[in-house]
Amino acid sequence: MTSVTILQDSACDDAKEPFSSYQIDIPDVKVVKADLADESMTAATVQGLLDGASFDYIWDNASKGAKGSGKAIIDCASLWSSKLLCYVSSAGVYLPADEFPMPETTPVKETAGQVEYERHALESGTPFCSFRPQYIYGEKSNKWDYIDWYFDRIVAGAPLPIPSPGSQKVSLTNSADVASLLASVLNDEKAAAEQVYFNCGTSNLVSYDEVASMCAEAAGLSAKIEHYDPELGKAKFPFRLTDFYVAPDMATSKLKWEGPTCNLKDDLGWYYESYKARSKTVDLSVDDDVLAKASAA
Repeated sequence: MTSVTILQDSACDDAKEPFSSYQIDIPDVKVVKADLADESMTAATVQGLLDGASFDYIWDNASKGAKGSGKAIIDCASLWSSKLLCYVSSAGVYLPADEFPMPETTPVKETAGQVEYERHALESGTPFCSFRPQYIYGEKSNKWDYIDWYFDRIVAGAPLPIPSPGSQKVSLTNSADVASLLASVLNDEKAAAEQVYFNCGTSNLVSYDEVASMCAEAAGLSAKIEHYDPELGKAKFPFRLTDFYVAPDMATSKLKWEGPTCNLKDDLGWYYESYKARSKTVDLSVDDDVLAKASAA
């Protein structure tokens, strides 16, 4: 019999997605809350919280490093002789690159917490793999900043300061596709542990300007794009100033993942409705400063 237990940070708001859906959408799920920011947490602490239960498969989507709960989860995987520990890292660990899409061999920030977690997990000897997602959105996601940046300005009738030339590519991935990719390790857990690192993102690329145009179309408004020299600042832009994207080729070849089923353009309809339902105050003063510098240059 398969059972699912979620060790959830007590700081999470049960009234918000995805936390509000856990015990509704997942059959026979058990949610156990704990302070995952507590650096004194140990494997014994986790085992106590879980009433001594053990697990064959672990997906760690919370740990930011190899201390506290991160180390405790890795140690538990070893104690339980788990079949596979899957870690959700980030493509943000990659150093600035010249090759796109960035392969899993792209040099990483060695002192990043996620890299330290990966290193400790490998040293533990537990079958392990790490996924490196970037720029996630979705109905079951609590991350809205990337696409909201566009709608904030389009709805306000304000300019969208986009770093020149605006043709930089980005991969925005629906959380449903991320979830199916993470689950694909069960297709071949041996291959997952042998490969270790997997980029996690859609293969459907869009440019910064294209995102603006699609958002404007979804809102039935116009997008006032104003390109500026990146040396003048970032204007709170949600993406890198240059190309920065990965491809899921390794997951499709090694894990038999069938690829993304969601498309950003199609998703922007429901996304815009959710945007309108969320009241917010937006400060565009940094945008104004950057655009003023651009016009004076």
